[in-house]
Amino acid sequence: MPAARQVRLVRLGCARNDVDAEELAARLTAAGWVVTDGPADVTVVNTCGFIEAAKQESIDTILAAADDGPVVAVGCLAERYGAELAAALPEAAVLSFDDYPAIAQRLDDVLAGRPIRAHQPRDRRTLLPITPVERPRVAAEVGIPGHLGGPRVLRHRLDDGPIAPLKIASGCDRRCTFCAIPSFRGAFVSRPPEEIVQEARWLVAHGVREIVLVSENSTSYGKDFGDPFALERLLVRLGREVDGLVRLRVTYLQPAEMRPSLIDVLATGERVAPYFDLSFQHASPAVLRRMRRFGGREEFLDLLGEIRRRNPRAGIRSNVIVGFPGETEADLATLATFLTEAHLDGIGVFGYSDEEGTPAAELPGKIPAAEIRRRVEEIATLAEQLMVDRARRRIGESVQVLVDGSDDDQPGLLRGHGAHQAAEVDAATLLRVAPGERPPQRGDTVEARVVSVEGLDLLAEALQGKRRLEESR
Repeated sequence: MPAARQVRLVRLGCARNDVDAEELAARLTAAGWVVTDGPADVTVVNTCGFIEAAKQESIDTILAAADDGPVVAVGCLAERYGAELAAALPEAAVLSFDDYPAIAQRLDDVLAGRPIRAHQPRDRRTLLPITPVERPRVAAEVGIPGHLGGPRVLRHRLDDGPIAPLKIASGCDRRCTFCAIPSFRGAFVSRPPEEIVQEARWLVAHGVREIVLVSENSTSYGKDFGDPFALERLLVRLGREVDGLVRLRVTYLQPAEMRPSLIDVLATGERVAPYFDLSFQHASPAVLRRMRRFGGREEFLDLLGEIRRRNPRAGIRSNVIVGFPGETEADLATLATFLTEAHLDGIGVFGYSDEEGTPAAELPGKIPAAEIRRRVEEIATLAEQLMVDRARRRIGESVQVLVDGSDDDQPGLLRGHGAHQAAEVDAATLLRVAPGERPPQRGDTVEARVVSVEGLDLLAEALQGKRRLEESR
């Protein structure tokens, strides 16, 4: 009997890409392939195409993988550029999202030396009806990612960590002028709640303790069902029906779509982390209008006030773009003032760069690259100090720490995350266990008290005599 073929999956980019990679792994293992981290017959690189740095990392990873044998590029960069990418990188076969259902056959073709014709990119928003309520039926018919058909749970875990993403929707209907994602991810399509609940149960059965709900825009979940409160209902259902789940976290929230009922569930819901990943992008109304976004400093501060009235200890993070076309020094000052007043736990700062095919790329008032770098450094420096100040304000608070493992840099400390911290995105909580106490294992939760900060990380001590452990199953 011939040996099973082996495939190595390299994941780049966001948590949504991680889910796509595990769906590809599930299709491949079902077809008899063995997924490995070591030498393989073929390497599949799940690329990112969000910003220039991510594109370059994807290209570099493809070229490095080609040194070890056949390589296949999938993901956002491959979808967005198709035949153009294939011509520039003859070392790789380039596949579209439409190839995912037949991924095993495509890899067979690569190993057999059969030619792979790279796709010509198209605006995937045109694949679905304009009316949201018609989309689920059409999406199922044409096989849009997110409505894949076939097995109810299409996942193969690529790691054994206690935290895992779960995709609740695909695509985006917003038209932010700086973003190309809707053109290659398509229109917004929600997954049925029954499918999400079943996948959540499967993840918990495979060692997951915290599930992170991801999509391009989570606050829009259910609008294609005609249910404006579908996300709230989903969170309540997951909290009640998924035994063994410790924590739910929601990411990618649009400030303009936040509503009182959603704030309530996120701030106080059963098993729901009081965590708000709000995509502010800027605070100057003038800049936000050029971005085709809503709100501004005052509206955003009002929203933060509503959140903290419901849960003063809620974690809140955001990303901002600096150097957008037409941004003035006054706009930059408005952003700096907002960040100072907002008391955010996490702040990501990005410099603007033109994205091909986006309206922002054609806007007047472009800011020189050197000036953008200066502004990024200014705001990033401020942001780091503000995050340290916010961390210090948490000294004395009790936190429920989900243990990820030991801290490589500080022997004797465990590394984990509180409810207000997202793994791999925010700072961590370093946990000290008293001598003689049984050390918790990866995946356990520990009640602890914050005693100090180390940079942006919190240092916490397990509560002796009152510590509550939930053993991994």
